[in-house]
Amino acid sequence: MTVLTTRPTPPASPSAHPPLRLSVKPPGPRTGLLDGAWWPRSRDLTGELPLLTASLDPRWARITRVAVNPAHWPDIPRKVPVHGHVVKVGWFRAEQDPHQLLLLSYHVGRWDLLIIPPETSPESAARLMTAACDPRNVRGGSALIAGERERHPTATAGPSGRTQAEAWEADGGALAAAAAGTAGGS
Repeated sequence: MTVLTTRPTPPASPSAHPPLRLSVKPPGPRTGLLDGAWWPRSRDLTGELPLLTASLDPRWARITRVAVNPAHWPDIPRKVPVHGHVVKVGWFRAEQDPHQLLLLSYHVGRWDLLIIPPETSPESAARLMTAACDPRNVRGGSALIAGERERHPTATAGPSGRTQAEAWEADGGALAAAAAGTAGGS
């Protein structure tokens, strides 16, 4: 008869949350307009922000405030709980780039992250993350997104989940423009 004196290690359970899709510049002097890029999995800030700020707290000290432009977020919470503290969330329409997230910390300062739309293809997101972390980058979030859509129109979808070309065709394309008198008509 064989007697087991140790129990086998149970298999590791998968995390309740998929890995965070985040890219930040390495420590050093601040250069460029962006400090990194975040590719959320949804437009649910209540679910997405705690994961982001919990990941950034050890790197950038405790995040205390977050600001977004409400253009692409259906619901913006006033506060989100993060590992024993609360992060206040605000929004600004005119002052805040719709494709950027502003993070503030009492100890270290301010950071600006490019927000990559959740429906963006992995290839396009990788290019955007690389561009946002390039110290020579002098473009803001909306300019980077627009540039990516211009170079790769089928790889980047808008908030509706459609590419610009798909939205153009679905909304009437050239026929709608002609009917409105913008396609060389009177």
